[in-house]
Amino acid sequence: MKNFSGKFFSGRERGEEQKNLLLLKTAVNNFNRFLTGYAKNATTFSQKILSRIYKISPAGEIFLSEKFLLALAVRTALKGGLFLYLIFTIYMNEKTIKITNQILKSARNYLEANNYTEIITPRVVRASGACENVDTLFEASAQGEEKWFNKKRGYLCQTGQLYLEALVPKLGNVYCIGPSFRAEPKVDDRHLTEFQMLEIELPTNFDGLLCEIENIIESMALGLASDPGKIKKLNLKNKDVERLKNLPVHFPRVNYDDAIKLLNKLGCQKEWGDDISSAEEQKIVEHFKGQPVFITRFPDPMWDFKKKIEVEKFFNMLPDRENPGRVLSADLILPYGGESVGAAARIHEPETMIRRLKNSRMFKRLVEKGGSINDFDWYIEQLKTNGSVPHAGCGIGLARVVKWLMGESDIRNCVAFASNKESLI
Repeated sequence: MKNFSGKFFSGRERGEEQKNLLLLKTAVNNFNRFLTGYAKNATTFSQKILSRIYKISPAGEIFLSEKFLLALAVRTALKGGLFLYLIFTIYMNEKTIKITNQILKSARNYLEANNYTEIITPRVVRASGACENVDTLFEASAQGEEKWFNKKRGYLCQTGQLYLEALVPKLGNVYCIGPSFRAEPKVDDRHLTEFQMLEIELPTNFDGLLCEIENIIESMALGLASDPGKIKKLNLKNKDVERLKNLPVHFPRVNYDDAIKLLNKLGCQKEWGDDISSAEEQKIVEHFKGQPVFITRFPDPMWDFKKKIEVEKFFNMLPDRENPGRVLSADLILPYGGESVGAAARIHEPETMIRRLKNSRMFKRLVEKGGSINDFDWYIEQLKTNGSVPHAGCGIGLARVVKWLMGESDIRNCVAFASNKESLI
């Protein structure tokens, strides 16, 4: 990014700059009451500044470093309230907010048209609201008590999956949209500690699930790229519009075994059982000409492979009868966004589910944290009492979808308020 003198700013001190920006954002909140008188002039001025930024940004994006903001303050001699208002306006990324709003509308329209029922799932939960890595759970306590909920530990929810699964037998297609909280220690361009997730569960098989994911992703993409008014209003780049409009009917699919072989052919040194990194995911995407790609049939975490494997999947994924040692699971890898959807066919038989839960790495870590099978009592009772049906489902990380739609490299530019270990507002 250039400053007004035409020089480029260095990004080497981005981490320190981010901390300084947080202080500025805090100042904005403290001085809101002073901004009313400056609003009209500041809005006009900030629009002029933004238009200049668009012209000089190599990627055509609004991307401001803290050094840019400080230079802006000095070079334009803005007074206190106006300067604070401008910072607030710029960092409330209008493009990101409107794209997120639009894809939520598009997804809901598709789901409503296909007989889905929206469910409001709980957000303070027991460990039944956790993903496979319980070490990333945020504990919820109150009034100095760690076990405030009738002597039970509570956590901020990571997934509504089991709550949706419990309702599939009676309601059929169900979905929820809400925040997922992860105590993710990494502060980088891929991870957040809080993000919105769209989750679905429906009575279908694995192939039916993958088709449904394709339909939802396509509805999000075309909701933007097929409307000239939205393209102009959101200042979408032509190259992004073209790639979104030209999605294949079915995304390429490669199973985990073949993905490892492919990566080795592409120059990566991979062993079977290794996890696939984000950089390696993008190599696979590039191999398939920049299209979204499903990586399917990951190793079954319950299978004895005679060695420890890095890949870890949720305990209730359905084993693939045709491929022993594999589960009917898939990750959708998006260009820019990386792993954006996690999906699987689910186990619906109570005894099989309990056995796999007790033998999972997730459960072992939960016990180490003081949890037990009792954390899943309500779901086990639901299965035993009301039964279930064959079904499948997925979780779609909306910020990573926005990364793909915008062609954006940094997830922090894909949410209205970025949250990570170094950012709490």
